[in-house]
Amino acid sequence: MPERLWKHAPARAGRAWWCESLVTRRDLTGDPSARLINIVSNNVALARTDNAAELERFREVQRLCYQCAEEIAATLEPGVTEREACRRMRRWLRERGVDDWLHTPFAWFGDRTAFQGFKVPTQFLPSNRRLEEGMPYILDMAPVKKGFSADIGYGGVLGENRIWERLDTDLAEYRTLILGLVRERRTFADIYTEVDALIDRQGHQNRHRKYPGRVIGHQVGIIGGPLPKGVGFPFGVRFLQTIGRELVKERLEGRSPLWNGAKQSQHPPTPGLWAVEPHIGFRGVGVKFEELLVVTEDDAYWLDDDLPHVHRWAARKAAS
Repeated sequence: MPERLWKHAPARAGRAWWCESLVTRRDLTGDPSARLINIVSNNVALARTDNAAELERFREVQRLCYQCAEEIAATLEPGVTEREACRRMRRWLRERGVDDWLHTPFAWFGDRTAFQGFKVPTQFLPSNRRLEEGMPYILDMAPVKKGFSADIGYGGVLGENRIWERLDTDLAEYRTLILGLVRERRTFADIYTEVDALIDRQGHQNRHRKYPGRVIGHQVGIIGGPLPKGVGFPFGVRFLQTIGRELVKERLEGRSPLWNGAKQSQHPPTPGLWAVEPHIGFRGVGVKFEELLVVTEDDAYWLDDDLPHVHRWAARKAAS
């Protein structure tokens, strides 16, 4: 792959798309492929699941995210907008050492939690929707602190909402289902199909298919490299370069760092850290969780069980 072609690739955020489009070329084989990987690489490492110290650093960032979500959720009141909630999250995280992003914080209120009417990517960005009593909300953030990253989703409701309570109760099944199927070494595409089947049995709608790439998850790693820290609509520039590199490398090996139901996900779970985010909806209410799943060569486990939604589900089950 001549370097002059890479020089003409769209700058920064566009290069992730450029990498993915290049890998579909039929002539991308042999030494030119290896050269392309070297060109787009920024020496970013995927998580090493046999390194306890590294996993603990990821766990610390994930716990920081959930602390942020709980504290910001406690400040939400009628009239606050999604944009204001996101400003609060960004400020809170920056004050505690966050120095880069996989993506900047999102907040969705009311029927936007179910992505009602979402047709273009810009609709995911925080809006001037104001929170009202009885409205559900989702806070989603993916910060990087000293190279280590996490990506979480936190759901709640201002006051009471019976539909949200029902959906959140049903959501607990997905955490158990996904982990069990990964441990069985079912393909990512098969697991996606099984999640769809559970959604249908519960009478809900699949909302994660609305995400770009229809993903239910994606790989997470250590973010670094020569590019400057910055944000490109609304993803971190260095994260976009990383995912672009992995799209190339994994596609050449018949895999993808993006987890959906497509043919690129028709392979056993790839070892590493995966941010998993099942998202379901019903009658304009959406709920999700997102947390890190550790996949090894022959096993899998959630990086942390000391999380708000896990405690909430356990308390609800104990009270029933």
